[in-house]
Amino acid sequence: MQTLITIFALALMTVFFPMSALAIEDPRTLPNNKVGVHILFPQELDEAASLINSNGGAWGYVIIPIQANDKDLAKWQTFMDKAREQKVIPIIRIATEGDYFVRGAWRTPEYTDVLDFANFLNSLTWPTKNRYVVIYNEVNRADEWGGKVDPAAYARILSYSVTAFKERSTDFFIISAGMDNAAANTPIAMDQYTYYTRMDQALPGIFNQIDGFGSHAYPNPGFRQPPSVRTRMSVTSFQFEREHIRRFTSKSLPWFITETGWEATVLPQAVIAEYMRYTFENIWNDPDVVAVTPFLLRAHDGPFIGFSLIDKENRPTLTYQSIAALQKIEGKPSLLPSPSPKTDVLAAEMHPSAQPVAFTFGITPLLNSAKRWFDWLFSII
Repeated sequence: MQTLITIFALALMTVFFPMSALAIEDPRTLPNNKVGVHILFPQELDEAASLINSNGGAWGYVIIPIQANDKDLAKWQTFMDKAREQKVIPIIRIATEGDYFVRGAWRTPEYTDVLDFANFLNSLTWPTKNRYVVIYNEVNRADEWGGKVDPAAYARILSYSVTAFKERSTDFFIISAGMDNAAANTPIAMDQYTYYTRMDQALPGIFNQIDGFGSHAYPNPGFRQPPSVRTRMSVTSFQFEREHIRRFTSKSLPWFITETGWEATVLPQAVIAEYMRYTFENIWNDPDVVAVTPFLLRAHDGPFIGFSLIDKENRPTLTYQSIAALQKIEGKPSLLPSPSPKTDVLAAEMHPSAQPVAFTFGITPLLNSAKRWFDWLFSII
């Protein structure tokens, strides 16, 4: 009888506390092509791969935002499959809907938003073992957080994100939001260092929970400063961030520079191209920096056109050419097996729509598994 009780206990542990896959790997310990680029649409992936994997490179990085109302399974699985084919490591930045263009601010995220993203992104087959996810964007600006600066709320959302994603897969690699490194303490913004301090005050140890640190190392003020300007708001801002965060954690965090770039309406392209080359080779070569994804591959039009690496006439700029000419290496991230056609069909059957499940725990599979264990157990008693 004692043996049966032991078997029963182990069975329940298997059902309700299934063994997780191996945890994330530290990309700093592997051959790593840190050159990347920021894109806005999945169809830009081929162009991005040509840039970041040029001149000896493979498995560079692409960061792309996904909005809460854009959970199209076929669209995003196609993106992941193409990333595998093109040897690109995807970084997904989650976002709420574009209320910014209607109300002047992005909607404040809720816990259910995070949960839905965790369910949806876990339903995709990723190309690499590490599943990189950035939790929102420049949250030290009120217009990025529902019109209010609230470091305590962001700390709680970030902590919940770690839990929600890793409950689904320990391969999720959670990266904090890159901040506006030029923001000052005003009613509509907060200096990022004050923001980090208040995050830790609200939730002590929050920086122990994340896997990577997001940084927006723009050459501020004015998106025009040369690399020789080394301040808390320049292309070296990640170094000041790192020193500041060491006050709150002894964890050695990898850094992801998910936005950076010079403004071509205030500086000549030739100058920007040289600044970009120099900074990649002499500043962002820091061993803690895993990826640098300049903003933006293609702006099409609008306020970001001065940052676009491809101009309005569809021609690569001098800055694009400078990045393409950088000597790169062949990254060697751990890869996941390619899905079989049968697996793809099963995934489609499991996810007939793009709407994620709105439950914290998948209770139906657990109950089904429990029933099978109980049936087995009573059959041998």
